[in-house]
Amino acid sequence: MELSIQKIEALIRLSTIVMLVLTVCLIGLDSQTKVIFYVQKKASFKDLRALVGLLYITSLAAAYNLLQLCCSSFSASYKGTSLQSYAYLAWLRYILDQAVVYAVFAGNLAALEHSFLVLTGEENFQWLKWCNKYTRFCTQIGGSLLCGFVASLLMFSIASISAFNLFRLYSPTKFMHLKL
Repeated sequence: MELSIQKIEALIRLSTIVMLVLTVCLIGLDSQTKVIFYVQKKASFKDLRALVGLLYITSLAAAYNLLQLCCSSFSASYKGTSLQSYAYLAWLRYILDQAVVYAVFAGNLAALEHSFLVLTGEENFQWLKWCNKYTRFCTQIGGSLLCGFVASLLMFSIASISAFNLFRLYSPTKFMHLKL
């Protein structure tokens, strides 16, 4: 059974969507309540702004990948476009794929940095350690960050396929000339 590059891209996009949705669910549904000195304290993702940002970024990235998956299945059935218009669409797809990869990776890194501050605390700023009190919360956030980084790697491979699909349209001997 031979897989074409479009089918491979579709499978990677589908697994990326699954990882991004899993990241969103792990972050969005994560909260833990503890009683500390007769007061109920609740830790949720809303307490950490980087997690809120990651939630929005990964939601938009999942929607973008779902849209690209639908568009690629639609464009596979339509074969009437010229090479010039296909080149414009390939450039747009390449740029958007690159932007989404960078946004998700940057959001994951920001959330990871914020999570390290929650894990270790910072006495100079009077930030307390949370993970010794809210262990399930921290474990679930760690799992969501792992899923987010796996999704970033998958999207990096999608961006590489987009680059391949774009630059194979151009002549290898003439700079920036389309193949005829």
